Amino acid sequence: MTWHILVVDDEPLNREIIGEYLDDPAYVLTMAKDGQDAWEQLSLAGTRCDLIVLDRMMPRMGGMELLQRVKADARFSHVPVLMQTAASSSEQVSEGIAAGAYYYLTKPYNPGALLAVVHAALDDVRDQRAAADAGKAGTGFSLAVGDERVIVFHTLDEAHHLAGELANLGADVSALAMGLTELLVNAIEHGNLGITYAEKKHLRQNDGWEDEVNRRLASADLGARRARITIARQPESFTFTIEDEGAGFDWQRYLEFDPERVYDPNGRGIAMAKRVAFGTLEYHGRGNVVVATVSASPTA
Repeated sequence: MTWHILVVDDEPLNREIIGEYLDDPAYVLTMAKDGQDAWEQLSLAGTRCDLIVLDRMMPRMGGMELLQRVKADARFSHVPVLMQTAASSSEQVSEGIAAGAYYYLTKPYNPGALLAVVHAALDDVRDQRAAADAGKAGTGFSLAVGDERVIVFHTLDEAHHLAGELANLGADVSALAMGLTELLVNAIEHGNLGITYAEKKHLRQNDGWEDEVNRRLASADLGARRARITIARQPESFTFTIEDEGAGFDWQRYLEFDPERVYDPNGRGIAMAKRVAFGTLEYHGRGNVVVATVSASPTA
């Protein structure tokens, strides 16, 4: 797969450094010298953009103004933005998060940090698009008002397929696909397989996450665990209850974006799902049960 990445920075040296760090046949890089230049390039007919690496402080149009334009435009609102900045106060980070910058790097940074966050952002894009495409292409999941259905799942592939199958129940297929993907994958990796936040961060930084997931799925004890989702239909909404067999986790920390964690390649999925995909999202008990609601699509 080829990824199209827009790099926006007013310093030629910074653009050159990023270009060297992201020198990979899988990446097609477009360089912009400031926000105005970037917006003009995005506005060209047929422009494809999978990720924006964005400097905050620039002349003509700064990073925050470009971010706001991107997130207000339906063509680009789902494109992840990686904000790179030397201004790393919690207030400035919170402002960027509120505007939709869910991935952050502070200058100066090393190539490992940049690559880990870029890989994480593009992995998220890949999973969310696959689920959304499955939802749009499938025959669709249906459920009568007052009914409910329980589906058991075991692997990440099953979680992704299930998110796609259920995504057409909401008015925004892409948003619901993203939200369900995050919750279902979380039930497998952090729930049943017991991969901690710190372990996933280390695995992401060293490209070992998928291998570790497969290793634990193949183990006799962890591999025997199952997760399940219960879908219940109300007249104007759906309720999703997802339960795993894990020990739970400190879920309160992950319901909102934490400025102290936005520099990590993981840990933003639940907050993204809560903010973008669902009307309500609540964890129960020790954290191995999550209940989320979404307004029903008129065609569901």
